[in-house]
Amino acid sequence: QVHLVESGGGSVQAGGSLRLSCAASGRTFSGYAMGWLRQAPGKEREFVAAVDWTGRSTYYADSVKGRFTISRDNAKNTLYLQMSSLKPEDTAVYYCATDFPYGSRRESDFRSWGQGTQVTVSS
Repeated sequence: QVHLVESGGGSVQAGGSLRLSCAASGRTFSGYAMGWLRQAPGKEREFVAAVDWTGRSTYYADSVKGRFTISRDNAKNTLYLQMSSLKPEDTAVYYCATDFPYGSRRESDFRSWGQGTQVTVSS
């Protein structure tokens, strides 16, 4: 069973940047696609980005495309989300997740989750 631990969240002003990390353990990291999702206060959890097991294929939510970059280091068993040009509407708890059909954007398709890390963007 995979264990996922996010880190790197914090508070930043609009226009700033943050990099989130997700450390995976418990099974072979390189064999699985990985994703980031987020949940803003009072809203449902939504898809942000995903990367295939090789790291060469990615896809994004329209709301973050061009500002966020997902990547992975299979040698370090770590997933990343580089976030730039942050906006107040990016404020949310960010989760890494796995065990989903690659290409899906449905929150319900992601079956294994970390505990989340808070990102707060002030205007």
